[in-house]
Amino acid sequence: MTGDAHAISLVSVVVPAYNEAKSISTTLREICAYFSNKPYAFEVIVAADGDDGTRELVKALAATDPRLTVIGSPERRGKGCGVREGVRRALGDVIGFVDADNKTPITEFDKFETQFAAGFDVVIGSRALRDSRVERRQPLHRRLGSKVFAFGMHSLVGLHQIVDTQCGFKFFRRVAADDVFGRQRIDGYMFDVEILHLASAAGYRIAQVPVRWRDDGDSRLQLVRGNLRNLADLLRIRFGRYEAAAAAETASSR
Repeated sequence: MTGDAHAISLVSVVVPAYNEAKSISTTLREICAYFSNKPYAFEVIVAADGDDGTRELVKALAATDPRLTVIGSPERRGKGCGVREGVRRALGDVIGFVDADNKTPITEFDKFETQFAAGFDVVIGSRALRDSRVERRQPLHRRLGSKVFAFGMHSLVGLHQIVDTQCGFKFFRRVAADDVFGRQRIDGYMFDVEILHLASAAGYRIAQVPVRWRDDGDSRLQLVRGNLRNLADLLRIRFGRYEAAAAAETASSR
């Protein structure tokens, strides 16, 4: 990377996981192998909820690798909650989160480095850009549901410039991460919309990057109850009152 002002010295990767014992070891191995070849340091924080042994498995791995940390509880507190807690513990000057089931390969971070070097505050993966590669598509009903969701979300919240809010591969400069996640409060899946809403309103520069993505066939969303909760959370984002962005003035002056 070029340019001292935007150089990365430490990347923090938060991995939210709910009962991911079958996949977490492979995901962590790939993350560590990838960043071990980078010219900067890294840490991985796994926010593991559930009772299938994921937390204990990561704890055992962390005993021999100080770059790994695990937090979480037996109760399912929500992806948004896990990512928020992970970000609060993160030490990096670039902080982000990735899916525990490795839907987007960690090697896609190569594209993010150039965006941070160009001065962007927030860089997000997208499955909906011309150069995106969806290697394994979702079932038809999920794709149709995503289109309905996107229409409703944009109608309620805005974010019309962001074509894919839900890809679980997002990274932030520290000032943006501290500000956005310090105000973020949605515990469920709509936290992605919330953090982008907060980042956009605060004036942070957001880059959308086409990424590789593959569906794993696993859906944790309860069709009726889950969608009702998502709607309620979107209404909270749209009509809720957030305190002023502490770093908005700094971001807008860049």
